[in-house]
Amino acid sequence: MRKSIATVSVSGTLMEKLEAIAAAGFDGVEIFENDLLACPLSPEEVRARAADLGLGIDLYQPFRDFESVPPEVLAGNLRRAERKFQVMERLGADLLLVCSNVSPAAIGDDELAAEQLRLLAERAAEHGVRIAYEALAWGRHVNEYLHAWRIVRMADHPSLGTCLDSFHILSRGSDPIGIEAIPGEKIFFLQLADAPLLAMDVLQWSRHYRCFPGQGNFDLAGLTASVLRAGYAGPLSLEVFNDVFRQASAERTALDGMRSLIALEQSLDGVTHPAVPAGFAFAELADPDPGSGTLGGLLSALGFARTGVHASKPVELWSQGEARILLNAGAEAGEPALVAIGLDSPDPGGAVKHAGSLLSPVLPRERAPEDVPLDAVAAPDGTEIFFCDTAWLADFTPGTLVAGPITGIDHVALTQPLHYFDEAALFYRSVLGLRPQESLELPDPYGLLRSKAMSAPDGAVRMVVNIAQVGAGHLPWQHIALACDDVVAVARRLRAERPGLLLPIPGNYYDDLEARYEVDPELRRLGVLYDRDADGGEFLHLYTVTVGRVFFELVQRVGGYQGYGAGNAPIRLAVQHASG
Repeated sequence: MRKSIATVSVSGTLMEKLEAIAAAGFDGVEIFENDLLACPLSPEEVRARAADLGLGIDLYQPFRDFESVPPEVLAGNLRRAERKFQVMERLGADLLLVCSNVSPAAIGDDELAAEQLRLLAERAAEHGVRIAYEALAWGRHVNEYLHAWRIVRMADHPSLGTCLDSFHILSRGSDPIGIEAIPGEKIFFLQLADAPLLAMDVLQWSRHYRCFPGQGNFDLAGLTASVLRAGYAGPLSLEVFNDVFRQASAERTALDGMRSLIALEQSLDGVTHPAVPAGFAFAELADPDPGSGTLGGLLSALGFARTGVHASKPVELWSQGEARILLNAGAEAGEPALVAIGLDSPDPGGAVKHAGSLLSPVLPRERAPEDVPLDAVAAPDGTEIFFCDTAWLADFTPGTLVAGPITGIDHVALTQPLHYFDEAALFYRSVLGLRPQESLELPDPYGLLRSKAMSAPDGAVRMVVNIAQVGAGHLPWQHIALACDDVVAVARRLRAERPGLLLPIPGNYYDDLEARYEVDPELRRLGVLYDRDADGGEFLHLYTVTVGRVFFELVQRVGGYQGYGAGNAPIRLAVQHASG
């Protein structure tokens, strides 16, 4: 279908917005009136520039507080409308969005609203313009989409139809099934926006927290399916008011918007992810100073052994059980950092093709002739994501396999720049097929840590994306959580052999823990943290100190525990800050 986006959804001047929108592959735009008013170019020049970029102008918006007003107010409103129609003719736009009236002067009379909207449609038709009437969720008298449709039907004019906006419908909890009763030709426009579920005033929710489809909690696929079953054949258009998007790169935001629409279309067409990852193949760390033995020493202390060396690259393979860590001395990083994640894929080629369809192309890589072909795409923060089968191990000289209490990689947590958080959530959801959980906001000594976990349906792959932009500055921490059969046994050994390796946990934490649960007193001495879920599942975990940007977590899940010990994160953050 044709894809469009409102200029209010991205940052910059109107010309910068149009260029970014065109570069992302959109077919058209909604021109937000404020963008045009602040533009030094005439409507004719904007029209020509949009055409040069291959963009149609699908909608001009918004026109506010028109209908259900006294006669003296109507006269002024019609004067305003005439001016808008003239601007639209110059702009080459033939559809005007009219929002339901929010003014205290509005009269609660559907017949009056229909009469005045019919008059507006008659005037619009003289200029070759149509009117799309939209129910704002906070409209004074009209705030439900079916109410707006009843008024449109009463007005009965060919140049008057309705605009359906997913946010206004779903934020009020309205059932979109009623859309299917609206004739498709009377649905003049469809605006799409997702949003997190927030308990707040709907106007503030709308103005600051909308996001692209797949980044929030609304059922956009269900609503869009109802619109298409009604016979709608117009654009899928994004209208997103978001404070972060207004500050982010217009190019990245527009591209992410396009990815969201492609993913939405795929879900509507029944396209499923071809190869949800079956587990972690490896995590790759940059080791800029291999001579120091810092990372190797840390892994060795955790029970890993060097089990292979890459045939053509300065990369070592360290293993324990099914947990594999690569140390790359050739990676371009000034400090130890997580630079790549390998995912076990039942169909690496299909996974790469799917990623490409969602605007995540294969990254160029230097490869020796004898190297196993291995393709990667870039996550929003630059981390390389590889799709692997077991063939990749052939690149490493074989070494002795090591058994131990660490059995694999449980999850990986990546701290994102503020502007990439929603983009990352959409990437891991659409490209990798991971299912999102609720976002959490966790206290940090200098602000808040925002966190969202995502996992494969069977839990074989878990990813956590975080924002930590707080008073102490941006904290680019990354961590690898290693699944462990016996965290307590590992803690005993490390406390005896390498006591400075583990993050020290305050005694006050254990005073509170022992008040809430009956736990082994040894946890306090060992620095092991504990959590329990409502079903009795238990979580034992500990942290290493941070090396460069990276630290390790050892986790033990008991009794089906599925969480991440989020209640303990503030303790960990406070200690990490204090440790420098």
